[in-house]
Amino acid sequence: MNPPIHRRSFLGQSLAGLAAASPALNVLARDAAKPLRIGLVSAASYGPAYGPDPQPRTPGSNHGTAFATIFNGYDEEKAKTFKGTFVKASKQLEGGKVVKIWDPDKASATAIADICGIATVAETPEECVTDVDLALLIDDGSGAQWKYAEAALRKGVPVFCDKPLAMTAKEAASIAAVAKETGTKFMSSSSLRFVPDIVKLREDAKAIGPVRLCTVTGPGDLVYYGIHALAMAYGVLGGGVVSAHNTGREGAHIVRLRRSDDCDIVLMVGARETMRAGFSIQLFGEKGNLRVEPDLKDLYAYLLEAVLDLVVRDKVSVPVDEEVELIAALEAGQRSLALGREVKLDEIR
Repeated sequence: MNPPIHRRSFLGQSLAGLAAASPALNVLARDAAKPLRIGLVSAASYGPAYGPDPQPRTPGSNHGTAFATIFNGYDEEKAKTFKGTFVKASKQLEGGKVVKIWDPDKASATAIADICGIATVAETPEECVTDVDLALLIDDGSGAQWKYAEAALRKGVPVFCDKPLAMTAKEAASIAAVAKETGTKFMSSSSLRFVPDIVKLREDAKAIGPVRLCTVTGPGDLVYYGIHALAMAYGVLGGGVVSAHNTGREGAHIVRLRRSDDCDIVLMVGARETMRAGFSIQLFGEKGNLRVEPDLKDLYAYLLEAVLDLVVRDKVSVPVDEEVELIAALEAGQRSLALGREVKLDEIR
């Protein structure tokens, strides 16, 4: 069994009040020692389907298996027999246990359930978010995992929607509206926002005075993977982007994101086959500058800690409107390249 991350103790004092606000938490109010019961949705196979050349799903899932092993651990010998992508988390979190898994590839879901000790392989995504305390909607390559959220939200089950929240601002706003309508807890974010280097940078930035320019880099295509690079900037600076101007080219994006304050963000995202960019962020302030290449070790565990904090402690680390804005900023950057001009976020909302 892998060693747990020692989290702050949060299962005590506020559970009764939280249970009153969320029926899904009543079980925790009765027994604070019980972990959250988690349903993993679309978590056992993956296929890039968001671009012009969709690929078939194949067994395994980076995020699905990482999330499962973070909460449940895994059987080492059984894991060796799995034919597909299987990420073994090096650390575990207390406070949650995956009890259900669903995937359109039932055979892969069944295999992962056996390896990770997941009790139920659900027949439908709706079944997977029934009688649980938290639904985790996994990045499955579609860019559309948000479509699974409504069933859980309308049941009062808190939801984490894996990155990207959606591929367009309108899609992101539509599911955010359901979360607000139902009053159910909802979160979506890149894991890079929560790695210790980025959390620390937000505090360190105070020493260099007002930040006037922020540059962020990362690999991949602009919306689907660019979200990781931009999430670092949002983690440090917060929201406030109003327009995007992409002066790069497809596969090598250079996007100036204008904010409502006196700080611009320059987002540079390069296709993996043409630019092996790592993740980095640099802040230029009135008194100096800071640069970080974040250590990504255990990044999923830090993300899931924030999800548990939302569900149990009511700590909102990523306001849903801010994440919708982030998707809008990326979409505006993509549209700017096509139109050859600056695009305001209000044009696409």
